[in-house]
Amino acid sequence: MAIRDWPAAERPREKLLQRGAAALSDAELLAIFLRTGVAGLSAVDLARQLIGDFGGLRPLLEADCKNFCRHKGLGAAKYVQLQATLELGRRHLLATLQRGDALTSPDDTRRFLAARLRGYGHEVFAALFLDNRHRVIAFEELFSGTIDGASVHPREVVKRALGHNAAALILAHNHPSGVAEPSRADESITRRLKEALALVEIRVLDHLVVGDGEIVSLAERGLI
Repeated sequence: MAIRDWPAAERPREKLLQRGAAALSDAELLAIFLRTGVAGLSAVDLARQLIGDFGGLRPLLEADCKNFCRHKGLGAAKYVQLQATLELGRRHLLATLQRGDALTSPDDTRRFLAARLRGYGHEVFAALFLDNRHRVIAFEELFSGTIDGASVHPREVVKRALGHNAAALILAHNHPSGVAEPSRADESITRRLKEALALVEIRVLDHLVVGDGEIVSLAERGLI
């Protein structure tokens, strides 16, 4: 049965309008994105099948173009639309942070950093540059690869902080393993950056390690 023949309260679009997006299942939300199904499958049925094929919604959303496009009902146009949608979500989170104090909105800060960094298959080191009221000026991904003393350059971090006229920073990087426990290298580079930035009177407020479903704060561990 086609979705248009379902009772109105069960159709994903009508359900969203009546009850809000949070009331929809993963498959129903994906069905709205897909818009149409394929021969023998409604959009919702196709969405359920795709979520099963990818092993969950998150692997689907984080799939690269080649892997995404090899599945039935998907293609380059859908991949482009999905990436644009995800980026809009990330920019909305950043805009939310920029309207307030990053330190009084720790949940917003963590949601934004998780959205930006969690999906990478390699380590990415980034910074939120803050003004003297701890409002976000900018977010930048600064280095990628293995995060250690050789790959993160304090001079470049200082340069970018001065360029933004930042008064403080929140550092962050991801662990592709999914384990957010800070390493000794993480602690070491944090100390080096804190010392280098202190020379130009810029404070490091925190260093967050983004794992799979968990974010660890070095400040909360007493390591800053």
